[in-house]
Amino acid sequence: MTQLIGLYPGTFDPPTLGHVDIVERAAKLVDELVIGVAINRDKSPLFSLEERVAMVEIEMSRISKANGIPIRVVPFETLLVKFAEEMKANIIIRGLRAVSDFEYEYQMVGMNQVLNDEIETVFLMADIRYQSIASRLVKEIARLGGDISSFVPDHVAKKLKAKFSSG
Repeated sequence: MTQLIGLYPGTFDPPTLGHVDIVERAAKLVDELVIGVAINRDKSPLFSLEERVAMVEIEMSRISKANGIPIRVVPFETLLVKFAEEMKANIIIRGLRAVSDFEYEYQMVGMNQVLNDEIETVFLMADIRYQSIASRLVKEIARLGGDISSFVPDHVAKKLKAKFSSG
């Protein structure tokens, strides 16, 4: 039987409880999970790549122990399909919050299938508690001094507060 290796890609700037929810649920579906932290030159991330990888690794270590599956956190700056091939992933995991997410993801799946039709994409709907969470909004709330404890893990909230208090 083929081992199922899932790839959950994202910018994770910052990682939110929505991201954590998708990873916890994805971990139940695969034998191994790779979290791909994207280097996206079109975006100007608040956190450096190293900071984002470190924040994601903290949560992934906990989830890996709880589920008993290996979870690797790997930065990437290439086509998603090429990265999936490098990681030997046969499933790309994407989280959906709203219909607008689906429209973008639908186009992406079509393009990815043309590039490699051996890699399936699996969509996981965000838990209702996390559907409104967007990294962009979390950063704005944090920048304006709002309470972000319902949106991100505690260690991420501390990093956000430190980032905005020093800037």
